[in-house]
Amino acid sequence: MTRFEILNTLLHILAFYIGAGIGSFLNVVIYRLPLDISVNKPRRSFCPSCKYQIPMWQNIPLLSWLLLRGKCANCGGGISVRYFFVELLTGVMFYLVFLKITAGYVNPWPEIGTWGPQVLCLWVFMSLLISGTFIDIDHFILPHTITIGGAVVGVLSAWWVPELVGEIDHVNGLILSLVSAALGLGGLWIVVELGKLAFGRKKFVFSKEETWEVTQPDENEPPVVVFGEHRYDWADLFMRASDRMVVSCNALQVNERSFGNVTVELWMEKLKVRDGTSLEEFPLEGVTKLTARTTQVVIPREAMGFGDVLFLMMIGAFTGWQSVLFTVLAASVLGTLFAMIHRITGRAEWGAKIPFGPYLAMGAALWVFYGPQFFEWYVNKTMGL
Repeated sequence: MTRFEILNTLLHILAFYIGAGIGSFLNVVIYRLPLDISVNKPRRSFCPSCKYQIPMWQNIPLLSWLLLRGKCANCGGGISVRYFFVELLTGVMFYLVFLKITAGYVNPWPEIGTWGPQVLCLWVFMSLLISGTFIDIDHFILPHTITIGGAVVGVLSAWWVPELVGEIDHVNGLILSLVSAALGLGGLWIVVELGKLAFGRKKFVFSKEETWEVTQPDENEPPVVVFGEHRYDWADLFMRASDRMVVSCNALQVNERSFGNVTVELWMEKLKVRDGTSLEEFPLEGVTKLTARTTQVVIPREAMGFGDVLFLMMIGAFTGWQSVLFTVLAASVLGTLFAMIHRITGRAEWGAKIPFGPYLAMGAALWVFYGPQFFEWYVNKTMGL
């Protein structure tokens, strides 16, 4: 083998194992970021069970999990297989990106200065998609660090490597990235608002009376709403001032006052009690006790969260306006397909627990590998070329 052949072989191995190593770091991000734990302190990964800081020789990507059989070397507690899966997935995605970008080079090594920046940017993009996906699955949130911070990185990447958004000139890449980010933000925001109008209520009807109450177990945390077997954090119900919960009460208590058959409208900052034609309003700041007996509750709900909107903004910043359209379409198709599979297999509740963010991530990843070819085929088909 020639020197370049050896170096090219090492490049293939290195591309995969760099990804596995970054996947190990992404596991830290996925675990710590939603819990507001610094990803730098402590510097080393630690066991979720005993908090033992794992030394370097026990934290080799992929190999350590296999050799330790998914257990902590200190306490023997189980380490989820997902840690291994995230490392493997990141390694595979990094390697596929490397293959995709270097496909036109017979000897990639001598041309590393040409394809290297694009590969590096797409590796960052894949890391954001993977970390956002698993955080969304675990916590139903997409942190601003990933969405807004990722969008900023995407704009800078498109300026540095305009090929990411289909441009050659750096300034044009910057402008198109900003426009694409705005399209992702504005376009999906409209979808969210329309979805709110079409599907913005969910009704619970109980065969017998259930207790409904608003409590604040921790004075430093927002209130929670509990009724029947359901429990909602305040932010899950009230994302804006126009959101309201409607409760048909057979009996209601507000502080020291009691009411009979009334309808309660709970808003973000106020409470309205309707008794026939009369209406009484209470500011929530002065309400210390709020409980009722009810047979019907109607809650506000989103077609999707605003985090998804920001996630698509980040996707547009990295990959251009065509990818925004493709990602929304692909994510919708994938979401429908997975829902059908879950329903057919009798696991419909599983599909209901998967937020929309992972489908957006899958759609964006598909764009990186197949999207431009699909877009070109669709345009030619539509125009009869």
